Amino acid sequence: MVRHLYKAAGAGLVLYALIAGLMTELPVMGPMGQSNRNIFYHVPMWFAVVVMMGVSVFNSIRYLRMTDPDYERSGAGNDLALTDIKASESAKTGVLFNILGLVTGMVWSRVTWSSHLPANRFDAWWIWDPIQICALVSLLIYLAYFLLRSTFQDEEQKAKISSVYNIFAFVTLIPLYFIIPKMLPGAHPTAANSDAGGGSFVMAGKLGGDFSIIFWPSIIGFILMGYWVYELQMRTAAVSLTLSEEE
Repeated sequence: MVRHLYKAAGAGLVLYALIAGLMTELPVMGPMGQSNRNIFYHVPMWFAVVVMMGVSVFNSIRYLRMTDPDYERSGAGNDLALTDIKASESAKTGVLFNILGLVTGMVWSRVTWSSHLPANRFDAWWIWDPIQICALVSLLIYLAYFLLRSTFQDEEQKAKISSVYNIFAFVTLIPLYFIIPKMLPGAHPTAANSDAGGGSFVMAGKLGGDFSIIFWPSIIGFILMGYWVYELQMRTAAVSLTLSEEE
């Protein structure tokens, strides 16, 4: 019952953000114009990225803990495999939202800062903003995680080494998402040269109730939808594991 409730809540909140974000009359934020409505879809995706990568690294740490010689491993063989799969599948979901975040960010950048440029120019979509670069670097780091996993034939070796790498990958998100973009000049409101003074990562916190009553439910909705996607992937992977063990 709880499982179905969180799915309904996630779908309902995202639908609410979609409708209210497009229909509600909102104040204009500087050069963003009405494109500021993308804050309800673009920014929450990055919250989903951080949460899903957090789920991934939690399972990687749990896997390493379970392989500790002092850990009671009786009957834990299948649990080990499932824990590794959880780490991998949640990272896949995080990568999905990372890509969606980059795409929506490129479109937003195009509309807000580069609408005067021809659409066939690369800098019409990518302005080399520090946040864009950091987001791309984080994507490459996690793509390397999956590349690393694909290089091992031995399942236990693959799980152990990728678990260690996953911890490193998650740690890099802290400077890439929350520190470096605030230290460098850029176009985002959180940049060092912004009128916002490198303020809160959550821009909506400074924009009044009209934004907040849509923004925060959207964050929760996207996180729940991300977990739903992860759960579906996890079920598929678990079935594949069971079938492979039966063969």
